[in-house]
Amino acid sequence: MVCKDCEKKLGRVICPDPWKSGARNTVESGGRKVGENKVLTSRKARFAPYTRFSKCKICKQTVHQAGSNYCQGCAYKKGICAMCGKQIIDVKKYVQSTV
Repeated sequence: MVCKDCEKKLGRVICPDPWKSGARNTVESGGRKVGENKVLTSRKARFAPYTRFSKCKICKQTVHQAGSNYCQGCAYKKGICAMCGKQIIDVKKYVQSTV
């Protein structure tokens, strides 16, 4: 789970989404150009396998998303944003389990 503020920080995929109305990477929304070579233009958003991912602040497990501070399991259980840790939903009356 990611909050509205951190949604801008998420990486973009190279191939366009088939769901056009809410996609960020279509030609109509200005996210990509026709005939664009993504290898040359997207150095910042490209996956770098040798970069070290950070550890989750709660369970010390390796985080799978670059720029995140919490793993998806802990973020789901606590109801917080995986990147900044801001409370998204109140989970007092929920039974949050990862299984």
